[in-house]
Amino acid sequence: MDINNSFYEASNLIISLDSGLIEIISLSLFVSLSAVIIACIISFPIGSFLAMKKFYGREIIIIIVNAFMGLPPVVVGLFLYLIFSSAGIFGYYQLLYSPTIMIIAQIIIVTPIIIGLTKQIIEDLFIEYSDLLLSLKATTIQKIQTLIWDARFSLLTVALAGFGRALAEVGAVIIVGGNIAHITRVMTTTIAMETSKGDLSLALGLGIILISLSILINGSLYILKNMSKL
Repeated sequence: MDINNSFYEASNLIISLDSGLIEIISLSLFVSLSAVIIACIISFPIGSFLAMKKFYGREIIIIIVNAFMGLPPVVVGLFLYLIFSSAGIFGYYQLLYSPTIMIIAQIIIVTPIIIGLTKQIIEDLFIEYSDLLLSLKATTIQKIQTLIWDARFSLLTVALAGFGRALAEVGAVIIVGGNIAHITRVMTTTIAMETSKGDLSLALGLGIILISLSILINGSLYILKNMSKL
């Protein structure tokens, strides 16, 4: 195994914009972005509602959300495999080994994280705005809309954190996606497969791209946090 040669070949793949490399990166971004956008649409209102409203069973829901923030991805993959396999209750839809089921897996993984972080952000903001919203006689929906808009920079950092988590996920997507070439092969699963085969050039190329995206996401988070303080 020639490490220097592998780095050289990986650099050539990136510089030449290798079609196979671009295809894998594009699918990875599509799956993760789709999952995070859907998760945000679900999570922002739910997190805001949990932050503002006191109701019976609220604490139980919060405990469940917090527990699911650390949900092992392989468990999510196993669960989805069982219910979407040919013998499962949703086997009729034939979603196994498709980008759609990979998006579903990432939504399940990311949603509790976004709900939990959203709740924390909106809860702090609601304390500051509660008297004003009460004086304006705002409805619950209006309160949620107002707080989400005012916390938009902070919530965008939450979305980016969720995107970083989804993009780096490997356990669930390799179970439900199968890492099929040209269909469900994403960056993390390809890195794992190519490394196990001893073919490091593609793995290194994707690794460099993944690290670059991670730096870009964290840089964006830093900038947005500073903007939210202005």
